[in-house]
Amino acid sequence: MKKIILTALFMGILLGGHARNTASPFQAVVAQDGSGDYTSIQAAIDAVPDNRQEPWLIFVKNGSYREHVVIPETKTYVHLIGQDKDKTIIHHLLNVGGKPEEGTEPAKTAFWKHSVHNPFSEVYKFEGSVVKVKADHFYTENISYVNDWGVESQNGPQALAMSSQADCAAFNNCIFRSFQDTWMTSTNDSHRHYVKDCWIEGAVDYFYGGGDALLENCTLYNVRSGSVIVAPCHKDAKFGYIFRDCIVDGNASAADGKQKLGRPWHNSPRAVYIHTTMRIPLAPEGWTNMGAIPGLFAEYDSRDAEGNVLDLSLRKTEYDGRGPNNPPKGSCRAIVTKEEADSYVYERIIPGNDGWDPRTMMEKLPAPQNLKKQGTKITWKAVSDAAGYIIFDNDQVVGFAQKPVFETRFVMKGNLKVRAVNRYGSLGLESAL
Repeated sequence: MKKIILTALFMGILLGGHARNTASPFQAVVAQDGSGDYTSIQAAIDAVPDNRQEPWLIFVKNGSYREHVVIPETKTYVHLIGQDKDKTIIHHLLNVGGKPEEGTEPAKTAFWKHSVHNPFSEVYKFEGSVVKVKADHFYTENISYVNDWGVESQNGPQALAMSSQADCAAFNNCIFRSFQDTWMTSTNDSHRHYVKDCWIEGAVDYFYGGGDALLENCTLYNVRSGSVIVAPCHKDAKFGYIFRDCIVDGNASAADGKQKLGRPWHNSPRAVYIHTTMRIPLAPEGWTNMGAIPGLFAEYDSRDAEGNVLDLSLRKTEYDGRGPNNPPKGSCRAIVTKEEADSYVYERIIPGNDGWDPRTMMEKLPAPQNLKKQGTKITWKAVSDAAGYIIFDNDQVVGFAQKPVFETRFVMKGNLKVRAVNRYGSLGLESAL
């Protein structure tokens, strides 16, 4: 008995003070109610072994996680998997002008104007984002990333929900919400991002930064009149920001025809929208000035909510620069050809020289078949390529399994459900009894 206890304690120390459930396909489980290995996401991140070359899978149960999360450079290959994007929420009341404060309302939160005398006036002096990713090969799905300052105050200053300053960062079926500067991508133009089936919400430059980023089937949701979606600062990016098969939408205030696709922040930024559905009208010029001359701000096959092809003849092509490193005037075309649009695809943008393939991570395994319950025993047919399974009672996680069998310890009160998990932690389709 002593040997068993000591072994369990030793394994707990190795895993950051918590003994892992060996039946789980995840290395760690986060749950606010104490039913997991950790009650905070940052604690689970801190326990990740340094400099991994394989995914470290962290499952986050439904909950409202009010915390500031940083993934350091050494915590590579973190896969952060939420249970449900609408119910698994990482959030904080935070803006770049000041530290996060507990128990404060947006209108009462202290922040300082940007100045050299303000110790918190710049992003790098405080992380400046609810979540900041510094480590390569980060993957996340089914999580809402929310900056409460932006959402509740509907005002500036900068209030980032996500800052992803790393290469090979992938985001699947997530929600990002704030007002100003919701999401900052890496300013290293060699870095790649892949974003699929996500909701990105804001009003001022709410997707900005650098690097090559491909966004597919995403919704860009504007929350005020005169919203501006992107503010890139690309200098040497090969592709820049590419939006394919995305939706531009917004609330009633944003439906007044004054919205802009983007403005050029620094250097020679690039942003191309391909097969975009505009559910709200944009300003005829589509783009606006900021400080630089874009390398390419353009569209192909933009359509209105009814599917009609939009007239792009009035789109902006002449820009005013400012500052010592920008020419005072410049131009770029506003339309790309079909051939060019067809070349801005996953196969050219994402794999790079290392064969990175985040779509493989996102592949959903099929729903388990032949789900049966006999007494306290639950069985189902094994799913090919499954690393394990999650068992639910309605939306409550009741356990994990690596094989297609699970022994319940209590009476199931609702609908029995099982989902397979692939080797990357991504959740498969749901089977219900």
